[in-house]
Amino acid sequence: MRLASSLLPAHHDSNETHSRQLSAVQAPTWWKINLFRGMANDIKRRAPYYWSDWKDAWDYRVVPATVYIILPALAFSLDMFAKTASSFGVNEVLLASVLGSVVFSIFACQPLVIVGVTGPITVFNYTVYDIITPRGTNYFAFMCWIGLWSMLMHWGLAITNACNGVTYVTRFSCDIFGFYVAFIYLQKGIQVLTRQWANGEPAAYLSITVALLVLGAAYLCGVIGGSTLFQRYVRKFIEDYGTPLTIVFFTGFVHIGRMQAVELETLPTSKAFFPTQDRGWFIHFWDIDVGDVFIAMPFAILLTILFYFDHNVSALIAQGTEFPLRKPAGFHWDIFLLGLTTGVAGLLGIPFPNGLIPQAPFHTNSLCVTRQVTDESETGAEKGHTTRVVDHVVEQRVSNLAQGLLTLGTMSGPLLIVLHLIPQGVLAGLFFVMGVQALEGNGITLKMVYLAKDRSLTAASHPLSRLQRKAAVWYFVALELVGFGATFAITQTIAAIGFPVFILLLIPVRTFLLPKYFTRDELSILDAPTASPFTMESVGGNYGEEVDNLHGATSNNERPGSSVRLAEDDSTERGEAAGELKLNDLHQRSSFRGESNGMGRDDYELQQQHLGSGGLSHRSRSRSAQA
Repeated sequence: MRLASSLLPAHHDSNETHSRQLSAVQAPTWWKINLFRGMANDIKRRAPYYWSDWKDAWDYRVVPATVYIILPALAFSLDMFAKTASSFGVNEVLLASVLGSVVFSIFACQPLVIVGVTGPITVFNYTVYDIITPRGTNYFAFMCWIGLWSMLMHWGLAITNACNGVTYVTRFSCDIFGFYVAFIYLQKGIQVLTRQWANGEPAAYLSITVALLVLGAAYLCGVIGGSTLFQRYVRKFIEDYGTPLTIVFFTGFVHIGRMQAVELETLPTSKAFFPTQDRGWFIHFWDIDVGDVFIAMPFAILLTILFYFDHNVSALIAQGTEFPLRKPAGFHWDIFLLGLTTGVAGLLGIPFPNGLIPQAPFHTNSLCVTRQVTDESETGAEKGHTTRVVDHVVEQRVSNLAQGLLTLGTMSGPLLIVLHLIPQGVLAGLFFVMGVQALEGNGITLKMVYLAKDRSLTAASHPLSRLQRKAAVWYFVALELVGFGATFAITQTIAAIGFPVFILLLIPVRTFLLPKYFTRDELSILDAPTASPFTMESVGGNYGEEVDNLHGATSNNERPGSSVRLAEDDSTERGEAAGELKLNDLHQRSSFRGESNGMGRDDYELQQQHLGSGGLSHRSRSRSAQA
């Protein structure tokens, strides 16, 4: 017995050593991939909220969120119509928007993300056209094979959890891409105007005038929405519907007085619910040489790279730290759905839809419900000062679906006749509106504004003013401009098909190269995660940031990571939440809005102002927060 007792500790130690060795052998390695895990977890997290995604749509904010997004598709249809010899027209672009809206509103884990036709994919489409058509290759069949190959690649990315790489995406990459997209919009507007000279100088000058008036009027509507003029319901109406009403007004404006004698080019349309060219909606993808089928593969790789970055960045910005979201995201499942829509779009012979910048964050911003708060910490004349802050976002699927159904309705005969009345100069102005809105709040723009400011009039509390090495701002902005310049320059050449590679390289540059030249404290001020840890939970959190357990919230009215329960009695006509909060009470919720990186509340709020939101202007984000 004594012998057995003496042997037991040694045997126990031996078992512990063996267990440690076994666990070390069985520990997951970097190359081990748990297939389908990302998609399964995305569905598991989002499924409990599916019914509430429809029920929560009973809110007035859904109406203005639906109206504006239809307009950009019309502008892009004009650009592709001109550059692909009428291969893609209004009906093709509208149907692509319908496909993206319907699929993602019903099945996606991130229904706030607007999916449609955007600037980068138009560059891709007409670049492929310029390369392929001189060879005599069937353009639609070739694009179909690009879509089919890319569909399989998207599914491979989703199955292997490749969206975990989104954890490395910060505002550095988002700002550069948003800056690029903004300049693409501005370039498209200028190109539309240059084509008006074919109709004579009067038509060209009138088109330029109308485009600038559209830009000025739409921008003024945004300024009024963020001002203290008029009653709040008037400001909100102007903000929500100013741009669509501007398009309607200037469509008729060109017919006033002597202007009606000027012959202006309008938006080209075709037969209702039919393709622009004389073909069917189903592409005969077998009418192509076998060699061209495999030549389409490298083009599909480039398309997949573009969509992997573009769609995920759109999702990040639409669910940014400035939006107090309460429902989980799902990047893996949505990239799987994007592959499906890419393949279907190829078979239908329509442009490939993906996440839109800046429309996606604009959509989320238009769904924000504000609340009036009182800051009792102030003294004297400022005591009891009130301001409006974003209380919550109406997270639902109806606005996305309604956009798709309304877009489908615009393909009908009567509405196509109406669309045909829109002058191309007005559409050029719409391009300018989108470009300026994307530029206005971009982090690169805001940093350049800071550098141009009078130092004596710049607040010492500004985050960039706290940098010990003042030249760090100049170096950082210079690097961002170099990244933008390289991406934009290549799109002006026949090598434009390779621009997605430049965009993707921004991620490793930020992750591995910049830390060699900037300190951690400098990067924490100059750059930041795009989305909160709660949103990034789908991909393992933000790189270098500890993620707390955010599963505590079980109620739709309770924010993850917060014990504060929200009132849902909204004054829906004004997009406001009922009642008042004290500002100190509101600060209890700040951990949800991106402050898990350890920075103080004031530092965080100021940093969000100067970092921007990758295309969503700070003015746009704060419009509904001003009294």
